[in-house]
Amino acid sequence: MYTPPAFQEDEPGAIRQIIREARLSTLITATSEGLVATPLPLLLADEGEQGVLYGHVARANPQWRLQPIGDALATFYGPDAYVTPSWYESKREHGKVVPTWNYVAVHAYGPIEFFEDEDRLYDVVTRLTNLHEGARAEPWAVTDAPAEFIKSQLRGIVGLRLPIARVEGKRKLSQNRPAADRAGVAVGLGQSERVGDKIVSALIPRDR
Repeated sequence: MYTPPAFQEDEPGAIRQIIREARLSTLITATSEGLVATPLPLLLADEGEQGVLYGHVARANPQWRLQPIGDALATFYGPDAYVTPSWYESKREHGKVVPTWNYVAVHAYGPIEFFEDEDRLYDVVTRLTNLHEGARAEPWAVTDAPAEFIKSQLRGIVGLRLPIARVEGKRKLSQNRPAADRAGVAVGLGQSERVGDKIVSALIPRDR
């Protein structure tokens, strides 16, 4: 991922937060048949130096059967927003400005393992379910469904494990703009009706 120094995010805790808040990711593998990509939720476990990603794909999905060439890539995206140059003080000063896009992203690379073991699959499905049901007033649990039904569902998926060997974090939030331009972007996004724009507005740095 192209990441100019101004946008680089290296803090491990911040990177893990971006991954955990992204909810949906994209798993990409290079194969002899070309690139293959699958949108899916992934669970970040505190294992190893940089963590391990767990998830599952449909058994009918050919990605797990195709031998990967090199590391797999999992992409995670946080809030994003279009930035109009009309918000820049620089527009009024000299007009030499263009539109851009602000966003938060993490790319995680590592060797991928696909597995079919029922116990491991049950564990991954349970952990993913608990993660995304946890905030509900009455969370659904895997054990709410009949055991034989769950066993039949597990036969339709294949698990994956991706130990993170290398990770790239990026926060492109107008840090390269003068303070007056950043203030204008924050105000403009804050006045937007889009919830995502308001979230990005709160992330714009103001202290320099």
